[in-house]
Amino acid sequence: MDDILIVGAGPTGLWLAAELRLGGASVTVLEARQERNPHSKALTIHPRTIELLDCRGLAEPFLAAGLRIPSGHFGGLPDRMDFSVLDTPFPFTLAVLQARTEELLEAHAIAQGATVRRGCTVTGLTATGVELEGGEVVEARYVVGCDGTRSTVRTAAGIDFPGTDANAWGWLGDVVLGSPPAPGQANISGPAGGLMIVPLPGGIHRLVGSDPGSDRPGALTFEEFRDAVARIAGTDFGMRDPVWLSRFGNATRQATAYRKGRVLLAGDAAHMHFPAGGVGMNVGIQDAHNLGWKLAAVCTGRADDTLLDTYHGERHPVGAELLRHTRAQTALLTAYSAEGVALRQVLSGLIATAPDMSRELAERLSGLSVAYATGRRVPDHRLPDGSTLFRRLRGGRHVRSGRGLVRPDGHLAAEQP
Repeated sequence: MDDILIVGAGPTGLWLAAELRLGGASVTVLEARQERNPHSKALTIHPRTIELLDCRGLAEPFLAAGLRIPSGHFGGLPDRMDFSVLDTPFPFTLAVLQARTEELLEAHAIAQGATVRRGCTVTGLTATGVELEGGEVVEARYVVGCDGTRSTVRTAAGIDFPGTDANAWGWLGDVVLGSPPAPGQANISGPAGGLMIVPLPGGIHRLVGSDPGSDRPGALTFEEFRDAVARIAGTDFGMRDPVWLSRFGNATRQATAYRKGRVLLAGDAAHMHFPAGGVGMNVGIQDAHNLGWKLAAVCTGRADDTLLDTYHGERHPVGAELLRHTRAQTALLTAYSAEGVALRQVLSGLIATAPDMSRELAERLSGLSVAYATGRRVPDHRLPDGSTLFRRLRGGRHVRSGRGLVRPDGHLAAEQP
């Protein structure tokens, strides 16, 4: 019997598996898919997540794989937040295909000693673990649902997932552009809708946006996608050879409890929202980073089971803030009226001319501003022995620094770990 079963081998589940192994717990990841999904729902890795990768010695392959973007948008506003002012060694976002992110994280988890089983569809919980399609029961002391917004684990545990249904939709397409915009990112907005264009590896571009005509769910055709882009930009950029087309809504929900007995939730199983700002995967990985050291400490006897209650206490408010911010950004992204366009212009101008406002939004979007009752995240700094904090945290244990005792997840701790 393993200490922990993780249901779902997305970025959240794979990062959690590695963290649990670093803390000495045994773990198996169960994934329904036989093969990794080649389409990249998530693309953006924010500064705080890059810091977490660095705290485990894993930043370099991601830096090598990603396109560095030194600014970020809030609600698609044309004036962008400058990340260079942030107190981090990584003042930028990385554009990395989710398939590559999962490939790197799975290799990391397996190298740490985690087991990843594919083709395992979980159908429910049992008194001692989970049941798979076909009747097999896999046992463990704890089960963590990292299985997405339609989480089987959450439903089987009886954890409510209240919120609102979608009433606005966006779309995206990964395509080849015969006449792409100037190098970097294009950001176009107006009464016809909003559009952002990001170059991706392999000679393709991602075009993501919304417009007044995209007011329904359902499959997205290439013709519909191309017409929407042309209405907003005045050109379709010579697009051809679509790799992936998708439509997404603004349904917004949050689990009422991140823990119920021996069952815990992380990532999209705990929170669902419009993908504004590309923060969802990052918050999921940060959920896992908070939970991993705690659950490992409990399973190895270094901490009492009540430590797990702090996971909900610390991360549920972060999820609630995530929902507030993505709702606010959705309102801006879908502000097509004359009044809405004026609001966007005013707020965009403030981002350009009010550095404190721009920095505050950037810190929130990037995850650097998250604080718990014990304290805020501790920036990287040199320790008395000449090493740096992030390097010392690679062992997955508490670290004593001049700023106090730092937890394995990089936040200040109570004095007794």
